[in-house]
Amino acid sequence: MFNIVLVEPQIPPNTGTIGRLCVNLGATLHLVKPLGFDIDDKAVKRAGLDYWDKLDLVVWESFSDFLEAHPVDEHMHLATTKTDNLYFNATFQKGDFLLFGSETKGIDERVLLENPKRCITIPMGGTGRSLNLGISVGIVTYEALRQNYEGFEKITIANSLKEK
Repeated sequence: MFNIVLVEPQIPPNTGTIGRLCVNLGATLHLVKPLGFDIDDKAVKRAGLDYWDKLDLVVWESFSDFLEAHPVDEHMHLATTKTDNLYFNATFQKGDFLLFGSETKGIDERVLLENPKRCITIPMGGTGRSLNLGISVGIVTYEALRQNYEGFEKITIANSLKEK
């Protein structure tokens, strides 16, 4: 469905929660090293519950390796607080890459500056700086799903009937 990319994530429960979201949406989770935790960390698996073994997971050694394999183009969306382009004005397609930076640094500013039209943000009030990574991924990914929902429900129903 979609490709969720976490660039240098630092907090294990965020990654576990996002992994669980990916399993439920049929999305691939890409983790870009260095990670702030061991991928086998109990906190990651606890947040992902029994979904972790069902996760379509790709681990990249570096952000440059990821970008070499998947250059920024019209199928790449860079989530950042450093733009005025609202996520709900973006056009998402199945297979798109939704990139989220680390909880402490975000996405490399050089990449953002080179690709301003690919940057998206979630509107927030003036009091806070940012949202939790897991919440941000959920907000943007479910907008992408809303735009591409046709056929999703049928697949979900068919899969749940097969399991019974």
